[in-house]
Amino acid sequence: MMKQLATAFLVIFLTGCMTDTTGTTYSSGEARRIQQVSFGTISELQYVKIEGTEGAVGTIAGAAIGGIAGSTVGGGRGSDIAAVLGGVAGGVLGSMTEKELTGQQGIEMTIRLDSGSYISVVQEANSNAPLQMGDKVKILTQGNTTRVVRAY
Repeated sequence: MMKQLATAFLVIFLTGCMTDTTGTTYSSGEARRIQQVSFGTISELQYVKIEGTEGAVGTIAGAAIGGIAGSTVGGGRGSDIAAVLGGVAGGVLGSMTEKELTGQQGIEMTIRLDSGSYISVVQEANSNAPLQMGDKVKILTQGNTTRVVRAY
């Protein structure tokens, strides 16, 4: 029961940390800034996996949960050892869980710009407005960030 509760907590906590990297989501720091705009047509699409993050959140949460769960095993010195081992195992599992939960379905787009040159952009696939081969798109670039959205 404790293990199931701990796993549920970790999943809820980590999914709250995920960010949206589709072409239609902006951070507050990106708002009200000039972007370079290009237009083109998608010539190739390939679905890819965008790796998740391996941050301290999953490791710390997993270690805490594993340590608490381990401390319930045995008594005395054995309980202390189980708590340490549970914490280490929980930290490793928490880190792996964070990476898996924050991974995203991505799409790699090869785009023929109206100028005739080609570019390739990878971003999170947007199930609400999926892009397809042949779509006219607008490419928005701001610093090192590029996003692709359907041109209307």
